[in-house]
Amino acid sequence: MKEKFVQHLTALDVNPKTDRVLLAASGGQDSMVMLHLFFDSKLSFGVAHVNFQLRNKESDEDEQFVKTWCSRHQIPFFSTRFETNNYAIKEKISIQMAARELRYTWFDELIQSEGFRYVATAHHLNDSLETVFINLARGTGLEGLAGIPSKKGNRIRPLFFATKQEIDTYAAENLICWREDSSNQTDDYQRNFIRHKIVPALREINPSLEETFKEMVAKIQAELHLVEHGVAQWREKYWREDGMKIYINKAGVTKQTLACLWYGLKSFGFSFTQCDEVQRALAGQSGKYFLSASHKLVVDRDFIVLSKMVEPLGEVFIDSTQNRAILGTSIMDIKWVEQAKPDTSNQVALLDADRVSFPILWRKWKPGDYFFLWEWKKFRLPRRIPLLFLSRLAR
Repeated sequence: MKEKFVQHLTALDVNPKTDRVLLAASGGQDSMVMLHLFFDSKLSFGVAHVNFQLRNKESDEDEQFVKTWCSRHQIPFFSTRFETNNYAIKEKISIQMAARELRYTWFDELIQSEGFRYVATAHHLNDSLETVFINLARGTGLEGLAGIPSKKGNRIRPLFFATKQEIDTYAAENLICWREDSSNQTDDYQRNFIRHKIVPALREINPSLEETFKEMVAKIQAELHLVEHGVAQWREKYWREDGMKIYINKAGVTKQTLACLWYGLKSFGFSFTQCDEVQRALAGQSGKYFLSASHKLVVDRDFIVLSKMVEPLGEVFIDSTQNRAILGTSIMDIKWVEQAKPDTSNQVALLDADRVSFPILWRKWKPGDYFFLWEWKKFRLPRRIPLLFLSRLAR
C-alpha cells in the first residue's frame, strides 16, 4: 500500500522534497492511516485538527488524541474550535455545510500563514462512491457522477487510490490506533445509510464494485473533457459579455445544445429545469424572464440577456398566522387543512404541521439544500392531525 501511496502522490504532482502538506486529521481510522503513511514515507507535513464541538466530551477527546500523536512523533500540530451549531443557525445552513465552510476557511488561512503547499483530506475510494449515490439521489449531471476529485486547487486526497477494506487491512497490519466516531455507526445520516445498506447490497451483485466504480469514474471524467471542450466552442460562438451584461444568441440555444446553456448559467444560480424552460420560451413572445437568487434572465428578440439584479432576492420569514407570503415576484398561499391527498404538482408542498417549527424561512435554493422525500404510506397521519398546505403561484 505504501508503494501505491507514493505513486498516487506523484500522479497528484506532489513533490516530496519541496511541498509541505497540511493533513486534516479528525482522529478517525482514515486520517490516522494517512498520517502514518506520510510519516513512514518521511514526507514534510503538519497536522490540522478541527473541534466542531458537536459531540461534547468525545470531540475534546478526539482533539487530545491527535495532539498527543503529533507530540510523540514531533509533528507540527494546529487546532481550532468552532461553535458549529451556532454558525449553522446564524447562516441558515445545515450542520454539514457549516462544518465544511468553517474548516476549509481555516485550512486556507493555515496554508497562507504557515507555508504549506497543499491541504490533504483522508477521503478514499468508497467516500467517492457514496458521494456519487448521494448526487444521484439529488438528480445530478455528469459532474456529480464523477465523484470527488482527487485534486482541486490546493486540496488533495492522498488515499483516493485505496478502498475502505484496504485501509482497514493496513491499519490492522501496522497496529494503528484511532478514535471511533459513534455517529458513524448509525443510519441517521444519508451517507451512513448508503454505506451500511446500499453499498453492501450492490456488492452482493458485483463483488468488484469499487474497481468497477473506478473504471466508471475514469470514463465519465474523459467524457467531461469532451463536454467542456464542446461548451467552450459553443460559448465562443454564441456567448458575448458586454459590460455588466451577458448576451446569448438565441440561434445557439436548441434542445441539442441545452447542456451548453446549463453549463454556462449554473454558476449564476440557474437550474437545469429553468434552462429547459428558457429554451421552450424562445418560440414565444419576447420579454419573458427567469430569476435566480442573484441574476435575471430576459428572453429578448434576438438574445437571451443575463444581468445581475440590483436588489437580489432576499428571504422571507413566515409565521403561523399568515395565509400569504411574497418573495420577489413569487406568491405563496398558505392553507391549514385537516386532511389532504398526495399532490404530484411541483407547485404544491404538503407539510406535517406538528413537525413544522415557525417561523419558516422562504428563500431561493442554495448549494447544499435538499429535501428528503418520504413514501406517502410511511407518512400517513391520523385523521385529526392538521396539515400545512403551501401553494406557490406562477408569476
